[in-house]
Amino acid sequence: MLKYNVRGENIEVTDALRSYVEKRLKKLEKYFNLNQDVIAHVNLKVYRDHSARVEVTIPLPYLVLRAEETTDDMYRSIDFVSEKLERQIRKYKTRVNRKSREKGLRDFFVETPKEEEKKPGKFDIVRNKQIGLKPMDPEEAILQMNMLEHDFFVFQDAETNGTSVVYRRNDGRYGLIETNE
Repeated sequence: MLKYNVRGENIEVTDALRSYVEKRLKKLEKYFNLNQDVIAHVNLKVYRDHSARVEVTIPLPYLVLRAEETTDDMYRSIDFVSEKLERQIRKYKTRVNRKSREKGLRDFFVETPKEEEKKPGKFDIVRNKQIGLKPMDPEEAILQMNMLEHDFFVFQDAETNGTSVVYRRNDGRYGLIETNE
């Protein structure tokens, strides 16, 4: 179980701020396979330019998880730090579990179920977007796609008035999908 040691520099740690830190870091507990308590050391700091820095250190047997982030909003910094820590855990859990098995101990991190192991036929839609299709040619659509840093772009073809999709192929070139309307 995670316990929290939250300190503030140039900022008063309010109950709301403390509970937000605990709520965000509590999501990490699902990865741990621990019997003892683990202390998350959280340092919140505000600078003169009103930027907010969050540092989190979680000392564990065999490794230390640490992340820090500075943004213009304390809550956003907390969000970014918790995401960084979760990425670290996912990245290193196999290596840490292998080392603990070599030493004759049980796995340190819990293996989370993979996406493929979900029930067949069930798809989780995690985001829904509605867009207005602007008439343009495929070259303009490719430019828009690249500016947005996406791998595909849906648009209305100015020549045919049909809905089309441009996409980036694995070889770095582009593809075009046109509808038959």
